[in-house]
Amino acid sequence: MISGKVLCRKLTALLLSTVMTTAVVTGFLGSAVKAEVGQPELSLPAVDDVVCASYCVYDKTTDEIVVSKLPNDRIFPASMTKIMTAQLGLDYLDTDDYLTTSQNAIDNVTYDSTLMGLVVGERTTVSELLYGMMLPSGNDAANVVAEGVVAAFLEDYPADGEEVGPDGINASYLEEKLGHSSQEILEGYTLTAFAELMNVRAQNLGCSGTHFVNANGLHDDDHYTTAADLAKIMANACENPDFNTVISSSTHIFAATNVHTEDGWSIAKNTNNLLNDPWLAARTAEGEDSHMAAFIGGKTGTTSAAGTGMTVYTVNENGHELFTAVCGIPGDYYAYQTRYVASIAAYGNLTCWNSDPTTVIPGTTSDYRRYNAPTAELPMFDPLMIPGDDPADYDPHGVVNEPEETEPADEPDETGEGEVTESHDDGGPPEETANEDNKPSEKDEKEESGPIKFVKDNLLICIVIALLVILIILCIIILVTRSVNSRKKRRRRSSRPYTGRPDAFMND
Repeated sequence: MISGKVLCRKLTALLLSTVMTTAVVTGFLGSAVKAEVGQPELSLPAVDDVVCASYCVYDKTTDEIVVSKLPNDRIFPASMTKIMTAQLGLDYLDTDDYLTTSQNAIDNVTYDSTLMGLVVGERTTVSELLYGMMLPSGNDAANVVAEGVVAAFLEDYPADGEEVGPDGINASYLEEKLGHSSQEILEGYTLTAFAELMNVRAQNLGCSGTHFVNANGLHDDDHYTTAADLAKIMANACENPDFNTVISSSTHIFAATNVHTEDGWSIAKNTNNLLNDPWLAARTAEGEDSHMAAFIGGKTGTTSAAGTGMTVYTVNENGHELFTAVCGIPGDYYAYQTRYVASIAAYGNLTCWNSDPTTVIPGTTSDYRRYNAPTAELPMFDPLMIPGDDPADYDPHGVVNEPEETEPADEPDETGEGEVTESHDDGGPPEETANEDNKPSEKDEKEESGPIKFVKDNLLICIVIALLVILIILCIIILVTRSVNSRKKRRRRSSRPYTGRPDAFMND
């Protein structure tokens, strides 16, 4: 039989365990979206302290360069070349198409190349190849996509046909440019033909300072571009949602193929470190808010001749799309690549904001990318918003309130129907005055601001607390019941029947 003291100790331990578990669960639920990892505040270099050959911040919304240093000087793009390769791949191929790795694609990479890890004869989807060229910067994947594009181009837009491709040409252009028939191009000049397609696209985009000779960015003195041209090329590529999905991915697990027969045969990590720490660009070196609302992604590029650099896509709080290209960071400063790009992007976003200080996308950089943020850069709001969404339904508590149908009000709102009052004090969302169609009643407002709203917003936490209270009550009842029964039993054991002897109640 369990004694009252033992029972009390066990119940106490059970209660403590329950309380601790509840506290952990409640704490997790309340802070799961917070990515506080104790990182130090990292100071960015001032714009004049960025060591690089050139840089450019291009505002696609206004078609203007907002910040730059020698933006039209010739530089070597290295693997930032793959921005062009990927967009052509998406324009001429279907992401579900399978491409086979050729011996030619493998032969045209160097021994020290960054690779996806393809093998001759391996069949891979275009989607996987895009991840392979943009995350680990695989030169082999870029070559396979290039060959696939040329084959599709020659088939879909033959020289004797009238139809032309996205760039306004057909196979007759390549035949004339290379001096070979379409069949000869397929048999031995696919990568050269792809470079010609790259150059046609660059010309169509107005990139007069650009000339490509390969699909992957391996160094060649005749393979060059400018920071301004790179920003425009990136701006065009980012019009494709699939491209943005790829560049915004931190990692990718490769699916099985006919050669690598197991899913996860390789797990690629994005070479763009700023993707995981976009909060770095939230403020300039002087501590001013850059008003960068979202960091979408980008592409790095590094060779010994080109140095290192990065081109990235960001969205300003005022809704402008900005494309930052930083090129030619010398070898002694490779370690500063992320900070340099963050600094230029921050200054570019601040300049953009100062020219149009209107809140269109609420929140801060960390609201849209939740990795590794130190305490001071934790998100202001919980939900993730896709840039371009209508902020009218944005709820900083993570709940989108659907407008309810109510009777029209007798009088219009004092601020006018649908008028938006903007606040720039804390970078938060604009406060929208309810119009006649969705104005809540006073009763609804009281309910939403009272216990009902708290329960709605914290349903799981409330359930856990209720279960804990019930458990405590049950434990108290059991403890009291056992204690009473234990006293009764002790009385029975200590009493003996009266025998008439005077020593009947004395100890033996």
